[in-house]
Amino acid sequence: MLENPLILLMIGALAVLLFGERLPEVARTVGRGLMEFKKGVHGIQQDIQGAIDSATTSTGSSASVRYEEPSEDREEATAPKFEPPPSP
Repeated sequence: MLENPLILLMIGALAVLLFGERLPEVARTVGRGLMEFKKGVHGIQQDIQGAIDSATTSTGSSASVRYEEPSEDREEATAPKFEPPPSP
């Protein structure tokens, strides 16, 4: 458990050495970026939940997922094969 505080202390010392007087400005910018990221993720989660809700209400309470067989005219994807380099 002593690793976590020590690592945080080292990161803090490194941040002070790198950014010095600009550290509050950098921290503020990083905080704003994280808040925007969280808002974006929350918006995406709401969009997905809304789509799920609208799909289940439009199909009724017995929504089921159907599996479709791949069509015969479509080629199956294959990965390239690894060939070792020739030995000298």
